[in-house]
Amino acid sequence: MSITVGTVLEGVVSGITKFGAFVELPGGVTGLVHISEVADTYVKDVNDYIKEKDRVRVKVINIDEKGKIGLSIKRANPDYVERHGPRHGRPFSSASFEDKLARFMKESDERIQDLKRHTDSKRGGRGSRY
Repeated sequence: MSITVGTVLEGVVSGITKFGAFVELPGGVTGLVHISEVADTYVKDVNDYIKEKDRVRVKVINIDEKGKIGLSIKRANPDYVERHGPRHGRPFSSASFEDKLARFMKESDERIQDLKRHTDSKRGGRGSRY
């Protein structure tokens, strides 16, 4: 059986670690479900969601140059919706890296100027003697 990115398969959990779970796929190959791909919510402990020998549906999300297979349980769910947009209270931005960097530098300079003005007023302004 040929395993390609995007394929949804059924496998058996062969091992669990603190960073994810190993799943044996048809044909005897093994892939890794990273802890972030176990469920659509925050996962502190993989054991809370799956156990060894469980049969799970997984989606192949990547295969690296060494042949290691990256799997996802949450993306194998037909109801899964890839989330874009608000994350951690910040709106999704399609601005380029350079635009984001320029905005960050401008905001940073403004904050530094505000901090200097506030600090100088506490000391009595520039050029004041002790």
